[in-house]
Amino acid sequence: MVTFFIVILIILGGAAVYTYNQMQPVSSSSASVKVEIKSGAGTAKIADLLKQEGLIKNSLMFKAYLKMKSEGAKFQAGIYELSPGMTYDQIIGKLNSGDVVKADMVHFTIPEGYTLKQMADKLSQEGIVNKDQFLKLAKNPSGIEVPVLREFPASDKQIYRLEGLLFPETYELKKGSSEADIITRMLEELQAKLDSIPDWKVKLEKRKLTLPELLTVASLVEREVVVDPERKKVASVIYNRLDKGMKLEIDATVQYLLGKPKERLLNSDLRKKDSPYNTYLYNGLPPGPIASPSVKSIEAALEPENTDYLFYVTKKDGSQEHLFAKTYAEHLKNIQKSKSTVK
Repeated sequence: MVTFFIVILIILGGAAVYTYNQMQPVSSSSASVKVEIKSGAGTAKIADLLKQEGLIKNSLMFKAYLKMKSEGAKFQAGIYELSPGMTYDQIIGKLNSGDVVKADMVHFTIPEGYTLKQMADKLSQEGIVNKDQFLKLAKNPSGIEVPVLREFPASDKQIYRLEGLLFPETYELKKGSSEADIITRMLEELQAKLDSIPDWKVKLEKRKLTLPELLTVASLVEREVVVDPERKKVASVIYNRLDKGMKLEIDATVQYLLGKPKERLLNSDLRKKDSPYNTYLYNGLPPGPIASPSVKSIEAALEPENTDYLFYVTKKDGSQEHLFAKTYAEHLKNIQKSKSTVK
């Protein structure tokens, strides 16, 4: 009988030693191992993967340890960098915290007031997009599903369906992101920025505007104004002229048609570009935005200043400010006054 108990003790002792050894870290190594934990992977699959990659000695022991410690429910998906020699608790800690390997990222900044062509040129020069593919999607964003896009139906009159919808911001995306990925992200940013404006939908309804009309007005403000306090004044001029059935006669719409900004527009430029975007030839708003507006310009278009102004002219003193007028006679005086401020 004594012999029997001795044998049992030896067996149990051996099992304990074996279990202890199997739960010890594998031999340390300076070379790390990248392991991808896929979304939805259970603890059994994770344990098998760790064993396969040589990070643990025994998958069964690791599973048993997880069960004993009530661990595994908070493991996060992603690519992890683990080192041979890590203990069970160190591995578990990494998987719980989501301490994943950061993917190679690309960064780019789109300035406020940029047109789609300017964006395409910039992103192409930086090696981020294929210019032709980017502009093709800007015309016809097939396959791109972002809720805000439903508010902007395609129109034969528009040059680019997505003009004004790709929000100007600094972005960080995974290296290798496609043109569709980039456009989707920028559309999502537009929605986020709109939602950051308190009661923007209520204000939009109050002005009896559609979202495309709002962004079109905001884009005109963006291209016409440099000094922030004037944004709401210029927005008021746009609405006042629309209410009176006057042509907007905004230089920025002609600049948009020229493709590249021209330092000074001639009378011939204002009249020769026969397009619904040319607000010197056609009444009302252009068919769509002419650039990507900032939040400040969107807010100005939502809540313009209450004025009777119908005209404005740029001062020639380098301040980039404007002189505003209620009548054409006053506007002519302002034109002369602006010339006298030349430095």
